[in-house]
Amino acid sequence: MQNTSLDIQVKTLPNSPGVYQYFDKNDVIIYVGKAKNLKKRVASYFTKKHENGKTRILVRKIVRVEHIVVETESDALLLENNLIKKYQPRYNVLLKDDKSYPWICIKKERFPRIFSTRRVIKDGSEYFGPYTNVRTVNTLLELIRELYQLRTCNYDLSQEKINAKKYKVCLEYHLGNCKGPCEGLQTEKSYQEDVLAIRNIIKGNFKDSLERFNEMMLNFANEMKFEEAQKIKEKLALLENYQAKSTIVSPSINNVDVFSIISDEGYGYANFFKIMNGAIIQSYTTEIKKKLDETDKELLELFIVETRSRFNSLSKEIYVPFHVDVGEAMKVTVPKLGDKKRIVELSIRNAKYYRQEQFKQIKIVDPDRHVKRIMAQMQKDLRLKVEPRHIECFDNSNIQGTNPVAACVVFKDGKPSKKEYRHFNIKTVEGPDDFASMEEVVFRRYKRLLNENEPLPQLIIIDGGKGQLSSALKSLDVLGLRNKIAIVGIAKRLEEIYYPNDPIPLYLDKKSETLKIIQHLRNEAHRFGITHHRNKRSKAAIQTELEQIPGIGQQTIVTLLQHFRSTKRVVKASKEELVEIIGESRATKLHNYYHNK
Repeated sequence: MQNTSLDIQVKTLPNSPGVYQYFDKNDVIIYVGKAKNLKKRVASYFTKKHENGKTRILVRKIVRVEHIVVETESDALLLENNLIKKYQPRYNVLLKDDKSYPWICIKKERFPRIFSTRRVIKDGSEYFGPYTNVRTVNTLLELIRELYQLRTCNYDLSQEKINAKKYKVCLEYHLGNCKGPCEGLQTEKSYQEDVLAIRNIIKGNFKDSLERFNEMMLNFANEMKFEEAQKIKEKLALLENYQAKSTIVSPSINNVDVFSIISDEGYGYANFFKIMNGAIIQSYTTEIKKKLDETDKELLELFIVETRSRFNSLSKEIYVPFHVDVGEAMKVTVPKLGDKKRIVELSIRNAKYYRQEQFKQIKIVDPDRHVKRIMAQMQKDLRLKVEPRHIECFDNSNIQGTNPVAACVVFKDGKPSKKEYRHFNIKTVEGPDDFASMEEVVFRRYKRLLNENEPLPQLIIIDGGKGQLSSALKSLDVLGLRNKIAIVGIAKRLEEIYYPNDPIPLYLDKKSETLKIIQHLRNEAHRFGITHHRNKRSKAAIQTELEQIPGIGQQTIVTLLQHFRSTKRVVKASKEELVEIIGESRATKLHNYYHNK
């Protein structure tokens, strides 16, 4: 740390929980962070060697540190979140969200109205939500209107005005959608009983309403009021149908928030579930852009605090896939088995689906970002120094017996560049020797690229295990390219990735994009090599057959192939065409050989 003033500021920080703010030379806040121990945390920025480039840049830009001491870690977490939202520092992850989510409002008034709104007004009314999906709100309100007859007018239904007969029932009353409280046809007590039942339904508790409707239906049936009983039965069916569509987790899980996250090199994908009375009543998934190579733990902690604040959650317990520090007041559970474990797995699955959808959209809308993401992920997965924008893969596994060949396929930005594919006829190896053949083709390929001053790949993939990889390395050593180009071998059986001088292979996730691209490369090299091998073998077979025709010598065959370009065309040529090229005598012999055959 060269800045003496900054050095003094760090040394005099307290060993207390709190929030620290980094300022640059323009006195702008560039980073806000929280810490259990301010002195230790801030000092670590200047004493550690940071692998992430952006973190190194951040440290270089810091000229001043300010701090705020708080009582607990929970306070630090909340204060950090508020400061990030207020100042939006350049190097902080910011969960941007411009949407105003819909709420269900139970208005504070006599005979409360129930409606959806995007504005929360502090007037004593009850607000439920916010909901991430308008369709959910509309479905819920439609269900409520089907079950209960509530007013939709905005009259002031004070007792004085009702007694004075100021209002008259409207069309909604005559349609059976309202019980006419404006004319005193429904008591406030009866209306509030309906509101209480609705409040429970919104919270996900259907039990009371189901019991109440069931009792009403039986009473109407006992009184021989079968028409009314049928109406209640229809309402029961509606309520049961809605309940069935809710994702039931477990009746024992109540008032819990579930959080999970998955991530790649540049982004995190976090999911949130709210569970009430054993059912998921809310779900929210979002993408978080990393700024300083943040860990999943850091991103999830930020997401938990922000999401609980945004969705007004008062749950005292959260379920997460790993331990997080979100304050002492919150019970953090990392489930190991049973229903709790399954709900966390469901949350992770939702985050994965969301990530896949984002990838599909990005591929169409922003292909550059898609390529950058895949390249960054490959660099991380394969432990490379640079992104493998240019990859070459060699295959000679099909060299058996005659006509030995090898193939080199080229991928640019994760996609095949077919115009740069190359075939190799093995020249220096006698018989089927895969190792020697690999050594030859790798040498020839990169000797030529060096001679022609062509760009070299960032990664070479050898289709084969340790033996093939060692052979390829010999050629790189001769050419002086060892450690200048990354090289790995991929064994077929278990898709092991082998590195030079490392006996222990790397096993990639079977579903990872990195492995899929490597498999694509290997399959392309295999296909390309097989095609060339078959063509060569077929051509050689026909050429050998031409030599067996009496009176047709080697020079005649060369003349024919120079003119017709392929043995196939020679066979199909008419006698007149052959006469023009090789004369009457030899043309007759050749034509008669295939014609008679």
